[in-house]
Amino acid sequence: MNSPRPYTMRVRAERAERNRRAILAAAVTHLKGRLRSDIRLDDIAAQAGVTVQTVLRVFGSKSRLFQVAMDEVITEMRRNFEQAEPGDVAEAVRTWFDHYEEFGDVVIANLADEHDPAVAPVVRIGREKHRERVETALAPQLARFDGARRDQVIDALVCICDVYTWKLLRRDMRRPREEAEATMHMMISSVLGVE
Repeated sequence: MNSPRPYTMRVRAERAERNRRAILAAAVTHLKGRLRSDIRLDDIAAQAGVTVQTVLRVFGSKSRLFQVAMDEVITEMRRNFEQAEPGDVAEAVRTWFDHYEEFGDVVIANLADEHDPAVAPVVRIGREKHRERVETALAPQLARFDGARRDQVIDALVCICDVYTWKLLRRDMRRPREEAEATMHMMISSVLGVE
């Protein structure tokens, strides 16, 4: 006589994995659009179609869930940024603007809230990744600089390509995206001494 147990265990495992993916997707969605401090487990659970108890059973804590979700967000951002060939300034600017158009407002809100111990690590990682992205995206142009001059040029480019530059152009000055991208491109080219 065959026992239904293996089938039941497989169904449970599949359901658990579906729940895990749904919870993670909900957390990622919330992190992309809201301050971490404003996200409640109730919101994530409701979007995932599970209970808060299920969220905690699957991830252990809100902190652990956000850590895993932030890793997903960073992986997604990295994939988007990797679309640009190193040295292609226009494409690098486009990917920065794609990112800022989607996440810029929440990034700025997080920066304003970085004194919060829960937000500080996210801000630190964001700064590190931004600098890495500048160095990677503009590596061919940066190759001709060395030492202190290279550090100075990278610092300038980190500022030029920053979310606050996007905010000034798009939110404060209300420039159309195409015009704002052209302005950032011009500033990058000026610092690098290229056309």
